[in-house]
Amino acid sequence: MESQEIWWMTAVDLAKAIREKRLSPVEVVTVLLERIKAINPKINAYVTLTADSAMAAAKRAEEAVMRGKELGPLHGVPVSIKDLVFTKGVRTTMGSKLLEDFVPEEDAVTVARLKEAGAIILGKTNTSEFGWKPLTDNPLFGVTRNPWNLERTSGGSSGGAAAAVAAGLGPLAAGADGGGSIRIPASCCGVFGVKPQFGRVPRYPIFPGLAILAHEGPMTRTVRDAALMLDVMAGPHWGDGYSIPAPAVSFTKSVEGGVRGLKMAWSPDLGYATVDSHVRAICKQAVKRFSEMGAEVEEAHPGFENPEPHLITLFGADILMAISQFGPVEKVKDKLDPLMASMLPVVSELKATDYALAMFAIQELKVKMGTFFRNYDLLLTPTLAGPPLPLELAEPLAFLPWMPFTYPFNFTGQPAASIPAGWTEDGLPVGLQIVGRPYDEATIFRAAAAFEEAQPWAHRKPPLR
Repeated sequence: MESQEIWWMTAVDLAKAIREKRLSPVEVVTVLLERIKAINPKINAYVTLTADSAMAAAKRAEEAVMRGKELGPLHGVPVSIKDLVFTKGVRTTMGSKLLEDFVPEEDAVTVARLKEAGAIILGKTNTSEFGWKPLTDNPLFGVTRNPWNLERTSGGSSGGAAAAVAAGLGPLAAGADGGGSIRIPASCCGVFGVKPQFGRVPRYPIFPGLAILAHEGPMTRTVRDAALMLDVMAGPHWGDGYSIPAPAVSFTKSVEGGVRGLKMAWSPDLGYATVDSHVRAICKQAVKRFSEMGAEVEEAHPGFENPEPHLITLFGADILMAISQFGPVEKVKDKLDPLMASMLPVVSELKATDYALAMFAIQELKVKMGTFFRNYDLLLTPTLAGPPLPLELAEPLAFLPWMPFTYPFNFTGQPAASIPAGWTEDGLPVGLQIVGRPYDEATIFRAAAAFEEAQPWAHRKPPLR
């Protein structure tokens, strides 16, 4: 099989070809490691490559196939892990100089489950420092560039994960989303990313101070790959008191059924966002697709005010806690992302009442969304208010008005995904966000798979050589 064919194969097809002995896990890993060697210097998606252990795992996987052993659903399929997620024996830096040499002694639940399913870890992908901002750059590894335009951001904080998938450096990536960090880079890089229901994927162990509202989830080129990956990742674990059971019906099965009969709300701005006209037009055309496929779609807004101030409060408190573990802020600030360092004095003035106010506001938002979803199966919005931002921002916090659609649904905890809605005239991806009822990832997968069938995107390749 040609190398180019392997670069772009789906995880579903790779697993099937390996099981049927049409492809060897060793061949797959070898081809992808060569691809990473050629392309990664241009985009900086991977920051730690585990080539030796990946090849060793591939040889064991090939031996298991040849001996006729029972194989897991991802047997021999390569996957990358975001550098916020613990990996046993592999450097996990959180994108920070403060953790430059940190090597966990155990795998996160996500990593352990992927390995148990037969997946092969290729390495760790880049993130913003402690995952705190929606752009992927940090003082330790630098910036991750967008495969579609190297002068644009890949989004963040799972930007390395999204860029790797988009560039053909592996079909599966494990990401994490505390305010949009799966959906934002998925939109920027033209891939599929889903933030499951809060607690669906256990988060243990985690570094203290990483966003308490974070969700771990899959980032892939196709909807079915994400469903298969989430089937492996989901389910309760004693180490995460917020974790919840996997659903009775697998996510892989939930992709079927189409959208006929579903009632969808379309909100182009959530009632408060300022949206780029090209993004609005592309998303509006994508929404029209759902109507053409038989869904009932109407414009409707959930009716809440911009919760941005509460995002700043919660993220500020989280980051302050994370940094304080290394000593007084004044002693470590020179090692930090400059924007983070500049904000620490501000967030250090937060009071317990500020945090309590944010938590009560979140509860009110959950009630409003619960009421809104009495009348709808899904809510559709743009994923971002504009196309991928330039690498250099004129204003340090210019990303805040760019991401008004994602973090409200970290506050509510309900599942949400970003699908590629289309591309701008200059070739930049634009995402459409699909928000589901609480605990209902299945309807998101069903709608996303129907859209993917009607308007495929995985055949598009970024202009990388």
